[in-house]
Amino acid sequence: MTARIRKPREKDGGREGKARNFTVGRDSEATRGAKGGAFSLARAAYALSVHDPREFPRPGAPEIAFAGRSNAGKSSAINTLAGQRRLAFVSKTPGRTQLINFFSLGGAAYLVDLPGYGYAGVPGEVREHWRHLVGTYIAERTSLAAVVVVMDARHPLTELDLTLLEWLRNSGRQTHVLLTKSDKLSKQAAQATLARVRNALATASPGATAQLFSSLRREGIEEAAGILARLASAKKQSPG
Repeated sequence: MTARIRKPREKDGGREGKARNFTVGRDSEATRGAKGGAFSLARAAYALSVHDPREFPRPGAPEIAFAGRSNAGKSSAINTLAGQRRLAFVSKTPGRTQLINFFSLGGAAYLVDLPGYGYAGVPGEVREHWRHLVGTYIAERTSLAAVVVVMDARHPLTELDLTLLEWLRNSGRQTHVLLTKSDKLSKQAAQATLARVRNALATASPGATAQLFSSLRREGIEEAAGILARLASAKKQSPG
């Protein structure tokens, strides 16, 4: 099975290396003064890729994980929030990257890119690998502050999305939904979709929040950044 799973980003800009210490360090004056404070998405930098739960780094700083169906716009959303073009790898082949990628925000927090789900045309053993890798991370990662579930605003709340929401609810994870590609809808349709998703979340994932987001038009960035900063701060104040 390992032959089918890409090793940690050896071809994505030469990014590879040893596991890093993910414990929280003291923020420097420069970090505290950066736009967005200590939690500055603009400071995101690649840290580590993992393809086996046994390789997870030691927990420490709050982690905000991103999950979503393949082609939902997850990588584009991460890149847009960070203000970088290729921080998260955007593949033209859904399901290609089956790794968990960690991006450091100056050591104050981490963005975690989970491999996309719902992709077709891959062997069952690769799908099982996804379940094991992501399932272990969501269920056991003590530094996980919240999971951002990325859904295509044109096709939200698929069966797989609802399964993931149930999974997160059962694991007691804070959840925020990004309805990406909202520029593909009229303003009226987008608002109606947002209202429908929020109504569904009240039952499927009580306490979860949702918003519209467009990487193309760069809409929803400030709202998302504020929510993620609040979730990371809450985790830092109440670890465990």
